[in-house]
Amino acid sequence: MSFPRLRAAGAIGAIVLTALALPACTTTRPQDQPSSSNARQSIDAQVDAALSKLYNTAPGSRELVGRSAGVLVFPSVVGASLGIGAEHGRGALRVGNRTQGYYSTTAASIGWQAGAQSKAVIYVFTTSEALAKFRSSNGWTAGADATVAVANVGANGTIDTNTVTKPVVAFVLTNVGLEAGVSLQGAKITPIQP
Repeated sequence: MSFPRLRAAGAIGAIVLTALALPACTTTRPQDQPSSSNARQSIDAQVDAALSKLYNTAPGSRELVGRSAGVLVFPSVVGASLGIGAEHGRGALRVGNRTQGYYSTTAASIGWQAGAQSKAVIYVFTTSEALAKFRSSNGWTAGADATVAVANVGANGTIDTNTVTKPVVAFVLTNVGLEAGVSLQGAKITPIQP
């Protein structure tokens, strides 16, 4: 690649990165921020919607969640990338259909994609041991602190039974449905106080 083309590619990259970073800037004053109660209610409503979408998309998922020790739902994990990307989202842990805490997730990725996308990520703790290990950590990383099996839906539309026997099963939902072949390795999850 010639020097002028390399320089132009660098300038375009800088413009795109600036455009992706601008939405993070804000002129909102602290008193304009929603109250903690409103933030929690908003997260809880989004969690309900994400679970409803999961149940409608993956037959058998309602039963899996119902018999699980707990479910951690991130209704909107937003990622942006230009070669190197980052994802972030907030969600809630439900045990017995009651919210037990709020969490954030962050992850980095490297790839040749550009743009931004949003997805829901749902972790189902199928054993009480897996849930206890998650809850006792101050920061939990998928793949390092626990092996996470991403659920697959078979040709008949049901969840792959080999997947649901794992201690932690994850579902990734996009606007078009369940995302297959995705890796959640390295996603860092930490407790928050919204």
